[in-house]
Amino acid sequence: MEKQRSRPPRPPGEPRWVAMFHEPAQDTWTVGAESSYRSPVLYAVGDMTQTVRARGDEVTVALWGPEDGAWRLYDTPSATAPAPAPKRPAPGSPEPARLAERMTDRRHQVLMAGLSKAGLYDLSPEDGEAVRALADRLDEPTVRRVAHWLSAAAGGR
Repeated sequence: MEKQRSRPPRPPGEPRWVAMFHEPAQDTWTVGAESSYRSPVLYAVGDMTQTVRARGDEVTVALWGPEDGAWRLYDTPSATAPAPAPKRPAPGSPEPARLAERMTDRRHQVLMAGLSKAGLYDLSPEDGEAVRALADRLDEPTVRRVAHWLSAAAGGR
């Protein structure tokens, strides 16, 4: 008999877009992404879903968002496939710039973590600029691959 999972709790604070992931082992819900905009949250849901599935785990997501100034639990985005890349809003909207900045920061963090695992902690300003240039130019799967190589190289020391 399958265990009934708990209903996702309403997030605290003012209504915004929030994706909550169910952790079956503890029957708890954890905030996985939140934003004033729906697109970045759906993008994060797709990315996190892909990561969790790659580990062989099942994914259950609840999507909360604003409606008429109050919270609303929306139909969960399909967790069977990653969410498509967000559509571009109207020109002049601050959303694309924020999302691009967030994704670049995320790629930068992945590269820095890979370098740390490889034992490279004390980076010069030139090294920092090189990491930033890579984060700006490479897509996320490529950045993850480079970080994996660095981590694997560290294991061979």
